[in-house]
Amino acid sequence: MAIGPVQMIVLGFNHPNFHGEVIEELERLRRSDTVRVIDALAVYKDADGEIEVEHLSNLSTEEAVELGSKIGALVGLGIDGEAGMEAGAAAGAETAATQGLQAFTDADAWDIIAEIPNDTAAALLLIEHHWAVPLRDAIARAGGYRLGDGFISPLDLVGIGLVTAEEAKELHDLETAAHR
Repeated sequence: MAIGPVQMIVLGFNHPNFHGEVIEELERLRRSDTVRVIDALAVYKDADGEIEVEHLSNLSTEEAVELGSKIGALVGLGIDGEAGMEAGAAAGAETAATQGLQAFTDADAWDIIAEIPNDTAAALLLIEHHWAVPLRDAIARAGGYRLGDGFISPLDLVGIGLVTAEEAKELHDLETAAHR
């Protein structure tokens, strides 16, 4: 399994109105092999302060074991060289096989719970851009490397003529409506 670029996205929801649409879209992206959810942590605090916490990953068990093995190998390599790499790979694979792969811990959930007000939700998504594997590899073969990245606001797209000012305002309002 080739691992694509991994991104963490932090989302907030005022007066959340969940109907499964976000999960359905993440599953659709997974089926098309575009994006894989390595781990996601969603924390919801209702109007009375009652809390729900959910983890989500759409990696298969085999993918989780392979990724756990790679992560464990890298950690082990840093701690104890080649012997640590082998031990770390085995431990990472075993943990992923028995417990799944969770990048976000229960402590992360409690940190989020402490920060969000009632009738809101927050989500941390650790996603792999699997679509980008061939592009990343082609860039590397050409001697290139990433200097930075980030999402561009729709308002900034007007200056380069990608969208009209009206389209940019509509997109910006859509992205920020719940925050207001």
